[in-house]
Amino acid sequence: MNAGEVNKKYANLQQVLAEQFDMDMPDLKVMLFLIGVQELGKGPQEFSKRQKEELMHIANCRLFSSMGFYELRGLDEEGWPHWELVKPIPNYTLMEQELIIKSLIIDYFEDAQVI
Repeated sequence: MNAGEVNKKYANLQQVLAEQFDMDMPDLKVMLFLIGVQELGKGPQEFSKRQKEELMHIANCRLFSSMGFYELRGLDEEGWPHWELVKPIPNYTLMEQELIIKSLIIDYFEDAQVI
């Protein structure tokens, strides 16, 4: 997908999620949070600020695992997934990072059959 296609699909995904969750248009952080909650698998609940940051980290690891950068090592005693960096992520520009993350988010939600 080129940048235009990614941005168009991403905007469509934002619209779908905004309608499904009855919320404002979700930004990148909200998308990562939603993926983190899904990967945690405990359903909606209250999370501390630190837990929200951890959920976004889980989402990033999950997304970048599809490119071979992370591997799931297992769950801790509280059921939170732990990932290990298995190869260094290249130094992408901010524009490249955003485009890659958007593309990975699209793939994630397509695989989950949300879009």
